[in-house]
Amino acid sequence: MMPAPSAMHAAPFPAARTRSGAGLRTWSIRWLYAAVALHLLVGLLLPRVAAHPLLDGYHAGIEAAFYGPAAPPAARSHQLWWMALFGATVQAAAVWMGAPVWLGARGRLPFAWVALGAGLVLWAPQDIAVSLQAGCWSHVWLDTLALVAMLPPLVYLFVHDRRDNKHEVTA
Repeated sequence: MMPAPSAMHAAPFPAARTRSGAGLRTWSIRWLYAAVALHLLVGLLLPRVAAHPLLDGYHAGIEAAFYGPAAPPAARSHQLWWMALFGATVQAAAVWMGAPVWLGARGRLPFAWVALGAGLVLWAPQDIAVSLQAGCWSHVWLDTLALVAMLPPLVYLFVHDRRDNKHEVTA
C-alpha cells in the first residue's frame, strides 16, 4: 500500500524540527535581528552623540594614539568628522546584515548564515589588527564582543538549516 502523497513529502523528523530546534532557531534569529537593530541605532546615534562630554575620554585615547599627548586642536574636529561618517557606514552595514537575516529566516538558507559569518570573519581580524597597531583597545574589545555575540548563532543556524534542508524530500 502506497502512503498518502502528503506523507511522502513530510519532513522525516518532524518532532525534532518542532521541539528542540525550532525554539533555539527562533531565538537565534531574534538575536541576529537585535544585532541588526543595534547597528542601525548606533549608526543613527553616532553622528549625534560624537561630541558628547561622556566620550571625551574615548576621543582623548584616539588622539593620543595618533598624535601623542599633545594633540593639535584640529584632531578633535577630525575625530568627530570620522565618527559622523562611520555612523552612516554602520547604518549601511545594518541593512546589509538585515537582508541575509531576513532571507535566511524565511527560506532556511544556510548560505545566508555563511555569508554573514564570512563577512564577520573577514572584517574582524583586519579591524582588530589595525586597532592593535594604533593601540585602540576599546575597538579590539568591541570587535571581540561582536564576534562572540554573532558567530555562535550564525554557526548554529547554518548547521540547523543545513540539516533540515538535507532531510527535505524534493519532488
